[in-house]
Amino acid sequence: MRGKKKPWLKVTAATLLMGLVLAPCHAVTPDEVLKDPVLESRARALSQQLRCVVCQNQSIDDSNAPLAHDLRVLLRERLAAGDSDQQATDFLVARYGNFVLLKPPLHWNTVPLWIGPFLILLIAGIGFRRYFGRSKHAATPEAPSPLSDNEEQRLEMLLGDGRSV
Repeated sequence: MRGKKKPWLKVTAATLLMGLVLAPCHAVTPDEVLKDPVLESRARALSQQLRCVVCQNQSIDDSNAPLAHDLRVLLRERLAAGDSDQQATDFLVARYGNFVLLKPPLHWNTVPLWIGPFLILLIAGIGFRRYFGRSKHAATPEAPSPLSDNEEQRLEMLLGDGRSV
């Protein structure tokens, strides 16, 4: 057993190493990068907080979509023009709405974004409870209710002399 090779170990190690090396990759191209490292770090931090409106589940920093590229360039232009982080973000929000933010603020028009997942879970929970509750009740039959006096008299008449009433 000592002389046997374990090829799966090498493959696993190589896969993990590639995952560690490739994990920090971003979609930012070299032509987008600002010459000022301070401005570039601000742009990178902001672009990680902005949603790609095409991909919808990625930041513009991670997205390869052409619109994400345009948003990254626009953001860098605003920062290079002297806008603060808040001003640059506000400019993009004014243009694309709160949806461009990965963490939109709680406003009247973003309430569905915040409570929607909880409502879906609540509805699913009620549905599961009703479904499984119904199957439990169907499996255990109810005990029959006792006969009333009138029902007992009629039963005796039917069984006693064989005539119908």
